[in-house]
Amino acid sequence: MNQPVLYTAKLQAGLGLVMETKLLLEIWEPGMTVPTLYKEALASGQFPNVTARRLRNIVVECFAPRYLGYGAAPAQHLKLLMPALSSDELHQFLLIFTCRANLILANFIPQVYWSRYAAGDQELHNEVARDFVQRAVDDGKTVKRWADSTIKRIAGNLTGCCADYGLLENGVRRKRRFLSVHLSDKVAVYLAYDLHSQGLGDNSLLHHSDWALFGLERDDVLAELKRLSLNGWFLLQSGGDVVRMSWKYPSVEAVCHVLAAR
Repeated sequence: MNQPVLYTAKLQAGLGLVMETKLLLEIWEPGMTVPTLYKEALASGQFPNVTARRLRNIVVECFAPRYLGYGAAPAQHLKLLMPALSSDELHQFLLIFTCRANLILANFIPQVYWSRYAAGDQELHNEVARDFVQRAVDDGKTVKRWADSTIKRIAGNLTGCCADYGLLENGVRRKRRFLSVHLSDKVAVYLAYDLHSQGLGDNSLLHHSDWALFGLERDDVLAELKRLSLNGWFLLQSGGDVVRMSWKYPSVEAVCHVLAAR
């Protein structure tokens, strides 16, 4: 029986780190190890206001888990796509990979952010995030029981990360206003191909938790993919609970090249 994946406090090492990620992606090359990336980043002069120790934490604790897993596919794809992405599109890509590396954020967004948004709330209070973290600790979802100070800090990390990626307004505050978020076409096409490449069947793909980061449920995803199919990204047939998709491009890398050219 597989052990459950537990929440970690890794978000404390860095929240969205949007600018830092962009700079590191420019420095990173395929085949580069994490220690080499750190040395190259340190020597680049691109991080003049970051201490060597802090830069190492960013590279080792944040960038590597988010973008260098799965054979560094996320870094390769982002490096190719980044020149063609708007800031909102880049934020959505970074959100996906950050959530894949941080389960607590991946659960917080659909369970709290989108739940409160759907209920008509205008703002998200840090106390709501703190309650979410406290319940997680009480339910044994962390490796060890976190101190109250850690719970408070992680709650702020969750809302701060949402702000960095454009889900909440920016600024240091106890409550933040919800921002309008809609999954971009480029991110939706990429995500569909990426999930397909992971071996998910066409029906299973529609239920994957990554879509929930953008407030989408199965029927919403189906509607989005139907719309995108009209633009020739893939063929999609659906009837009842059965969905069949035919993929125009042979790999995620191939579709990334096309997306990067648009």
